[in-house]
Amino acid sequence: MSNESYVFAGLGGETAPDREVHTGLYRIAEGREEWEALSNGLPEAPEIRALTVHPRLPNVIFAGTQNGPYRSDDHGAHWGKVGVPDRGLPVWSFLFHPRDPDVMFVGYENCEIYRSEDAGKNWEPLPVSVRFPDITTAPGANPVKRVLMMAASETEPDLLYAAIEVGGIIRSTDGGACWENLSEGQYVNDDTVDMHGILASRWRPGTVYSIGRAGMFVSPDAGDHWKHVPLEPLNAKGMIYCRDIREVPGNSRKIWVSAGADFQSDTGVLLYSRDGGDSWERVDMGLKPGATMFKLACDERHPNRISCATNGGEIFSSEDAGENWHSLPALPEGRLIYALART
Repeated sequence: MSNESYVFAGLGGETAPDREVHTGLYRIAEGREEWEALSNGLPEAPEIRALTVHPRLPNVIFAGTQNGPYRSDDHGAHWGKVGVPDRGLPVWSFLFHPRDPDVMFVGYENCEIYRSEDAGKNWEPLPVSVRFPDITTAPGANPVKRVLMMAASETEPDLLYAAIEVGGIIRSTDGGACWENLSEGQYVNDDTVDMHGILASRWRPGTVYSIGRAGMFVSPDAGDHWKHVPLEPLNAKGMIYCRDIREVPGNSRKIWVSAGADFQSDTGVLLYSRDGGDSWERVDMGLKPGATMFKLACDERHPNRISCATNGGEIFSSEDAGENWHSLPALPEGRLIYALART
């Protein structure tokens, strides 16, 4: 097993008709100047919308493609199809359960979730049958319901959450056997139910953060009630577009959020909390990202290593917990970075 440190970047795009899509999976080793294209065993022209690294085995990487999930046991050099009976649906998210990494979840379009309890050898579908807010199913609305992020409670193993684009936050209290939508009836338009991320706090059990097109929300009671988190607005609607949220491995008081003015914009920002989400600051990166900050990735073994990427193709890294940032070389081709990982 190699001890070399890598950054992985996956290109994707939206799946709706006539939307721009870029393809490819790349990695770059620490200290190198060139990206390496990864393709051995992946589908042709892979659309990568999810990447995750096993929390205990840094050589094991999972990639979500337009044709289901793939696994590599050698830092991405070789790949094999994961045997999920998913009919080859597009993958948008992965989750290792914080209590037991042998328990895994894969989130799909259109709102399907599969669970494995044996490290990915066998899988079962979870019955995600929920009613979505009427505004997201009205004529002209985007009918697709993507599972963009999932979260699990460390203290209550059967408590699960998923962020649905476009549909709100859903919750299961029995390990995924039954689900409920936590957003129905609370909102008057789809801005506040276009959810991109969900975080069940390890630092403060019972507190849950959700992010999306309308910014950030917090629930102090496991999702029963929500309130808007005041953040600096970046667009004409008086909102900030948040895309990804991550706790720092080993220090759950520290939380990062990637954001921008809108889905497509010339403003990319990082938000940071040192106190478990009680307060937030906009990070001075010492450089100006030219597009919406889309993805975040932390190294589980070395929490001071963090990377972020815009959906305009820029990738930045810090080796000192975000005190200093540098740009990584440009990808050989493509710019729609939809997935990011670090080992």
